[in-house]
Amino acid sequence: MSGRRWAGVPGAGRLHAWRVAVRIARRDAVRYKGRSLLVLAMIAVPIMGVSAADITVRSSQLSVAEKTTRELGAADARLTDPGYGPQPVYEDPADSVGMPLKHQDPADGEGPAADPVVDPLTALPAGARWLSDVHAYAPVMGKYGLLDTEVRELKAGDPMTKGITRLSRGRYPRTPDEAAATGQFLKDSGLDIGSRVKVRGLSRSYTIVGVYELPSDLHDAQLNVLPGAFVAPYQAAADTMKDRFSSGRASYLVSFPGDFTWEMVKHANTLGVVVDSRQVREHQPPAAEVPLYQARPESARLLSDSSDTRAEAVAVIVTIVGLSVVEICLLAGPAFAVGARRSRRQLGLVGANGGDRRHIRAIVISSGLVIGVGAAVVGTVLGVALTQLLRGPLEERGGARFGGLTVRPLELVAIGGLAVLTGVLAAVVPAVSAARQSVLASLTGRRGVRHASRVLPLMGAGVMVIGVATTVYATTRTDSIYSAVLGASLAEIGLAMTTPALIGLFGRFGRWLPTVPRLALRDTVRNRGRTAPAVAAVLAAVAGSVAVATYMASKGQEDRQAHHAMLPYGSVAVSGYGSASRDLARVRAAVEKDYPVTGRVDVSRVYVGAPSCAVDEKEGCGAVQAEMPDANRCPSAPREGGPAVQPTSVEALLADWRCTRPNSPTAMPSYGGIMVGGADVLHALDIRDPAAEQALERGETVLFDRAYADHGKLRVKVIADITKTDVGEGSEPAGTVKVLSAHLAAEDVPYGLTALVPPRAAEAAGFRTVALGSYYTTARMPSGKEQQTLRLDVAKIGTQADVYVEDGYSRHDGVLLLALAIFAGLITVGASGITTGLAQADAGPDLRTLAAIGASGGIRRSLSGFQCGVVAVMGVVLGSIAGVLPAVALRRVERRHQWAQFRRDLLHGWTDGSSVPHVPVAIPWGTLTLLVVAVPLGAGLLAALVTRSRPQLGRRADG
Repeated sequence: MSGRRWAGVPGAGRLHAWRVAVRIARRDAVRYKGRSLLVLAMIAVPIMGVSAADITVRSSQLSVAEKTTRELGAADARLTDPGYGPQPVYEDPADSVGMPLKHQDPADGEGPAADPVVDPLTALPAGARWLSDVHAYAPVMGKYGLLDTEVRELKAGDPMTKGITRLSRGRYPRTPDEAAATGQFLKDSGLDIGSRVKVRGLSRSYTIVGVYELPSDLHDAQLNVLPGAFVAPYQAAADTMKDRFSSGRASYLVSFPGDFTWEMVKHANTLGVVVDSRQVREHQPPAAEVPLYQARPESARLLSDSSDTRAEAVAVIVTIVGLSVVEICLLAGPAFAVGARRSRRQLGLVGANGGDRRHIRAIVISSGLVIGVGAAVVGTVLGVALTQLLRGPLEERGGARFGGLTVRPLELVAIGGLAVLTGVLAAVVPAVSAARQSVLASLTGRRGVRHASRVLPLMGAGVMVIGVATTVYATTRTDSIYSAVLGASLAEIGLAMTTPALIGLFGRFGRWLPTVPRLALRDTVRNRGRTAPAVAAVLAAVAGSVAVATYMASKGQEDRQAHHAMLPYGSVAVSGYGSASRDLARVRAAVEKDYPVTGRVDVSRVYVGAPSCAVDEKEGCGAVQAEMPDANRCPSAPREGGPAVQPTSVEALLADWRCTRPNSPTAMPSYGGIMVGGADVLHALDIRDPAAEQALERGETVLFDRAYADHGKLRVKVIADITKTDVGEGSEPAGTVKVLSAHLAAEDVPYGLTALVPPRAAEAAGFRTVALGSYYTTARMPSGKEQQTLRLDVAKIGTQADVYVEDGYSRHDGVLLLALAIFAGLITVGASGITTGLAQADAGPDLRTLAAIGASGGIRRSLSGFQCGVVAVMGVVLGSIAGVLPAVALRRVERRHQWAQFRRDLLHGWTDGSSVPHVPVAIPWGTLTLLVVAVPLGAGLLAALVTRSRPQLGRRADG
């Protein structure tokens, strides 16, 4: 287009110049494909990760319609008896949970009859069609033994249930002797389609005809049979065997022309029926129309809890996205700086042919625009492809299917626009540098002498101090997650700006290195203009991975601390209460035959009453209870004959050990947590307390809960008739008090045990004892096959004795954190590799100089590898430091949120103080070690492999 056509048009010359600049940048990118691909990959890799994370998060977030379909199928509603009898109930439309208008006791004469069952079909609309849905648990025979399996009576092949289950293979049952199974059940049981499944005690067996999955719980082991094919026959068999069996109340899926409106739901509530309605789920009624919210305003606390959970999820996303933005900016800068230096001859030709600095800047910035657009397209497409590729593993690990591959075009366009914007902005500094270079220096390829700027590190230090101060203030004085993210991002930017100065500090380690690594380090320090951007790029990539890894490790430690083990890991407890104590010998023999046991310790319990009370607790039998001194009660706990004493402040409650006593579950239940045994019980429970062992040898009781200590004594109340009083903490039933000499153990409340009484002390106190069970230590954790075999052997005995195996804490990461961890790792590896590749490309003249003076190919490859390795080491070390800060900030904000909620709960009496929040910060040392070792090693090996043994010598101008 001729210049005269633009005559008289304001800005026409500039627009024409930009058109030419874009064409030159596009042709330059096509001409130098290798360099362009590296620069494009530098921006596309984080865009790919952010796009994939966005699609994964959106895909895992089910819409209201998708959630409804997974729970209701194609039905319009589900009718359920909440179990409060024929009385009206309040219903929360947010979660379809019903509450009675008033709590009634059937024994007071005002409540419902002895059978408080309500038929949900009484609320069935006219002309509706229904299907029953019943859940029960039963011992099912597998290939290796018995499994406690959920059995569901539901006509899964009916169109009304479409969406609740998803058929994988075969078909759904069509006759009463057929069953379908989830894949998890087949995995656990060792069975497959065509196998016969038998339930213990039931004469009927079922043929597996299909495999299905529950989209929201892929790890659930379940069997599906037709309605009436299991529960009624098994209930009859259990009654014949005098075995315990209970199934859930039947719910009914309902379908009819029209919608089950909120008015219809409230009418059903007056009949004592709770309704989960599709219409109500998708169109929540106003709070003013919900009777529950009007009658019980405290129910709004549940809504605030859910909003806090959403706020934490948003905080995680905001933190990671914020780091990704910083990362893209840091990665794009060195890419275009390298590209501009590699194109300096071409830029010099522009200047030699009449182009001024404005034109050179336009060409370099246009290269950022062209590469940015290409990176946005490529990164977004790869993000979609990566999510689709990893969809199966993500769903399996998360335990739930996505609602679909949810792509939000506007969000992806925004992410792509971020790539274009950062590409242009990152090209500004290289453009200014290229425009300032003289034409002669550009044509001859001379780099000139470069001095490190002192202003940039000082500015970076200031920005870093401001960022750290902002983060500290946000996490100690406010609850603003956004301020914490802003501070962490500023700190990371400041650290990146101080990179040139920090590189000089790394250079001091060269004196202790061998020759080739020392040369590589000195070259890296000498060429800080080339090294600093590459180090900053690796720093940004590693910081994202470390932030996610630190947050995941901290959440894992929090969940691990919240888990209350009932025994040491791998230990086994066998207990028989009442008549089950007669079968303990045979159960013990089965355990010793099937499990890898290494030791056994028998324990007893105290019983009160006639000798028959040892095996048959009935009217006239009593119990024992540890008595807590009044001085050891929490000031806010209710007391006999008066109201609770309110503390002056919540802080006084939190500082009082009496109000924050931990709750510990037990695998060996006994009245009051009082058990009879010797010092070998301590060994079985892995309690190392020599003083406690000596006390037991002296005949003293060992007390594990200091709340019951009374000046070296333990007061035990003997209740004559358990059926005529209420036994529980805080109650004061009438009875005789026995005083035992007690030693307070060093370990507090281990595995739910309150006190261990030696046999001679129990005898001296006049207690009658009966065998309670045994503790077993094992050489290893019993396998799934061994546990199934034992269940079968115990079932053959026909006993109510219980066998418990402590399998420890099991970690379950959410899809969000898992996806972020995977994509952050991919970004780290990819960005580190690409950055070192660009650094090597920029160091090409140095390698050719080595070749010209006779250096061998091995030396050049070693030097190249160590140069890239040094860059990676610096970036990984600094990135690890930068990545820990945002994770710590996020955890501290969460800690403030949880403590604020805990204080509110204490003030309103919603907690007893035992669930004190624990929000730890765990540093993933294993991940950091792997990054420090694997990333530099991989980068160095990659650089050494791609370095040519016979370098291609070019013209000086090409350098």
